[in-house]
Formats: sequence, C-alpha cells, structure tokens
Amino acid sequence: MAGKFFFYTAMKAIKQWQAEERPREKMATKGAEALSNSELLAIILHTGDSGRTAVDLGRELIELAGGSLKDLANMTPDRMSSLKGIGPAKAVTIAAAVELGKRIALDSCEELPPVYSSKAVADMMKPQMGGLLHEECWVLYLNRANRLIGKERISMGGVSSTVMDIKIIAKKAVEKLAGSIILLHNHPSGNVVPSSEDRRQTLALRKAVSLFDIDLLDHIIIGNSRYFSFCDEGI
Repeated sequence: MAGKFFFYTAMKAIKQWQAEERPREKMATKGAEALSNSELLAIILHTGDSGRTAVDLGRELIELAGGSLKDLANMTPDRMSSLKGIGPAKAVTIAAAVELGKRIALDSCEELPPVYSSKAVADMMKPQMGGLLHEECWVLYLNRANRLIGKERISMGGVSSTVMDIKIIAKKAVEKLAGSIILLHNHPSGNVVPSSEDRRQTLALRKAVSLFDIDLLDHIIIGNSRYFSFCDEGI
C-alpha cells in the first residue's frame, strides 16, 4: 500500500502544477528548447517514484552522471537502474532515446556538402564517438567527388584498443565502389596522440586499399573534445 501511495503522490504533484509548467504541456506550447534537461528526461520517464516527481528523478539521474549529459549518454541501463525509482524498463527507454539521438546526429552527415576537411569529419562523428568509454573503429566511404556514400562501425573494443581488420575494410570499400575512405577511431582517455600501432596500421591499410585504386584520405583519432588528423599532420 505504501508504494501505491507514494506513486500516487508523485503523479499528483505534477498534475497540481500550473499547466504551462508541466513538462508535456510546456513542450507543446513553448517547444522542446524551452525545457530543462531534467524536464526532457521527465517526459521520457513518464512517472516519478516515492514522493518524487518525474522531474526530480530526471534531475537525480543527471546528478548520478556527474551533471554531464555526455556521461549520461554512455551510462548503461544497469547503472541507471541503480537509482531508486528507475527500473529496467525506464532505463532501457532512456538508453533507446539516447541511441536515437546518436543516429540522428550521424544521419545528418548525409546532408553535408562534400567532405574536404578533417574538421568536418570530426564534427560529424564526435556525437557518436566523442564520449565513448571504449574504443570503436569507423570507416567513412566516399566517391570520387568526396561525397559520403556510406559509414560503418567496423569494430568495438575495450578501453585501450580495438581491432582494425584491414581485409574487412578493403572488402567493404570495394563492394561500395568507394573512391576513397577515411578511417576513424577514438581514444577514451582523451589523449589523441597516435600510438606506434596506430601508425603501423594506418600505413598497412593505405597500402592495402591502394591495390584497388582506393585512397586512404585520412585517419582521424577522436578524443573527448579534440581530434588528431594524420593528413593535417603530414603523416
């Protein structure tokens, strides 16, 4: 009975707010940009718990992530569920919303003009790779006009390494009839200086795809807020 009472109390608290201050009504009348981060999360969470409103839960979840939306985006559903009031269903719902946001950011690159700079590529991929706690390897496939014709995650790894399979990358580039490719991977530590292995693999990949008349335009390493371009550095 106590649980039902608290659940009812939390629901009732938001209902008693002025209509223009309730997250859903506020978004409908003023637009999503008018809502705080905790209010946006409240809409996803739908309900509160134990006397706390959904907005309270949203605020506590952001605090659990250290006040960082980037860290929240990388939080696992299990970690979210450690917060009282957020069960597996709510945690998975939040994770799904975060993933949709990442995919929207990636899809937006389809509308970009031809890729002519490392900065354009880094800006395109940072939403997907910048805050990861593990390493990932991605490849962008371009035609001869430097227009993006495909992008793909090749591998996922641990906190300090991931596998870059040269044969798979070359095979996929040929299948997509790519004129050139750009290799990307991230360093969760934030240190974007390439390792000796990064350099070795880059050279090996460049030689491999050149056999099929495909250029490796760049290898970009993405950190938390910075990036390193092999091309810009003349490597």
